[in-house]
Amino acid sequence: MRVIDSGSFSYIGQELDLFAHASHWKAYWISRIRRWITGDVLEVGAGLGVNTVLLQNKQVRSWQCLEPDSELAARLTDKVAAVSNCSVRCGTLASMAGSQFDSILYIDVLEHIEADGEELAEAAKLLRSGGCLVVLSPTHQFLYSNFDAAIGHYRRYNRASLRRCTPPDCEIERMFYLDCAGVFVSLANRLMLRQKNPTLKQILAWDKYIVPISRLLDPAFGYLIGKTIVGVWRRRA
Repeated sequence: MRVIDSGSFSYIGQELDLFAHASHWKAYWISRIRRWITGDVLEVGAGLGVNTVLLQNKQVRSWQCLEPDSELAARLTDKVAAVSNCSVRCGTLASMAGSQFDSILYIDVLEHIEADGEELAEAAKLLRSGGCLVVLSPTHQFLYSNFDAAIGHYRRYNRASLRRCTPPDCEIERMFYLDCAGVFVSLANRLMLRQKNPTLKQILAWDKYIVPISRLLDPAFGYLIGKTIVGVWRRRA
């Protein structure tokens, strides 16, 4: 395990521990993006490392976790200690200059970055020819809530706004929504509850009851509606 510290960023959100309990949700979205996770992987904003462990597959050769918050990076290091060929760097994308990857992941991260288009353009420079950039983010600005503001979200996305972030020398391979039933849960929170933070009980209820419904309905709706969007870009040869 190799740990490099080159950052001094402090993450203001407190939701990572809560959503670590959303096992059904994680299993669902991971099943939808696993095909694009191969070779040498860079996970930007790896957080607590929960996703890092779950995303491992036989097609992965090496895994670089990048986390700008030093406290999260320390917890991340402990979490992924047993993952072979995995290293942790505390820093930002700039600290990866000169490296090359086959897959770069932004899992619930891009919405925290003010200059999102510039960020993905820089990330694309680290992709090998034919490599994939994968983004998973919350959707629809009309769902933006006190919770989003409290954890440092600059925005939510839809197809049009995420498409505008397309990096040079990359083409959109797939763009789709997940968790159609979750849209109504998020809308209820936006209009009625207006909570800054969900409770563990609420997270577990959504994960146990709403996510399985979405998993059934999303294909029927053609993945055209949902509270999460996935964008995949491939770097041109």
